[in-house]
Amino acid sequence: MVKQKRKPVGEEHGLVDYSRELILFNDEKNSFDFVIQTLIDVCDHELLQAEQCAFIAHFKGKCAVKSGFWGELKPKFEEMSRRGLTVSID
Repeated sequence: MVKQKRKPVGEEHGLVDYSRELILFNDEKNSFDFVIQTLIDVCDHELLQAEQCAFIAHFKGKCAVKSGFWGELKPKFEEMSRRGLTVSID
């Protein structure tokens, strides 16, 4: 008897969604206050969390500001892009 490998449910149709991260990149055009307020408004961060993410992005060049599935992150990505922030979903 030959055993067959089975794919997870939904994978054969490309329906499996993997967790991703919304990445904020440092830039020289947006103020800390603007970035912090955007993280609070769009990502539902508390003030301290938003401040920490802004500082990490500033000093390290980038910071993962939100984790989730593509469908959850895409509207946040679009709004942050619309506001002039440099972001990606990885």
